[in-house]
Amino acid sequence: MLQDIFTTVIDWYMAHINYGTITLLMAIESSFIPFPSEVIIPPAAWKAAQGDLNIYLVVFFSSLGALIGALFNYYFALYLGRAVIYRFAESKLGRLMLLSRKGVENAEAYFVRHGKSSTLIGRLVPAVRQLISLPAGLAKMNLKDFVLFTVIGSTLWNIILAALGYFLYTQKELLDRYYTELVWGMVILGVGFVGYLVYHFLKKHE
Repeated sequence: MLQDIFTTVIDWYMAHINYGTITLLMAIESSFIPFPSEVIIPPAAWKAAQGDLNIYLVVFFSSLGALIGALFNYYFALYLGRAVIYRFAESKLGRLMLLSRKGVENAEAYFVRHGKSSTLIGRLVPAVRQLISLPAGLAKMNLKDFVLFTVIGSTLWNIILAALGYFLYTQKELLDRYYTELVWGMVILGVGFVGYLVYHFLKKHE
């Protein structure tokens, strides 16, 4: 059932790629609803390469959508609290959305281990990125810091995907063959750059 819904949404998106649909689906992707950004941004970037969209606006609206979804998670956790979040993760609806107690626990442990910068670095970690906003809300993280780190982290990830779509989508066979290696190579470079930004940001606010 979930696969059928996913396929239907993808087909609809491919027929209606614009800044509004990019924002909408990225907001969904950034919440706890399972929907990969890898099927949203590269096709939009490909349309930008054809001249139908603007690549900078693709990244902008992707990041805007990611922030909207992250804020939903943040306030969801902030107002409902830990007990409700965990009960929801274990409910039938939560499992339908591929949530699990273990997944929320991992995200919370990641947040505790890395502090507020986890909302930035966590956006680059596939198993954590959709859920990292929940522990930020549970911990009542400063909203300005949350927004700043979320925007930086999500924008970096969106740039990676947009670059893949814009420059490599014409090489479809090559992209299919080396997609995972290319993404992880860019992620490693991105994490190094993000670490540099976080270090200097935190140093200024000590």
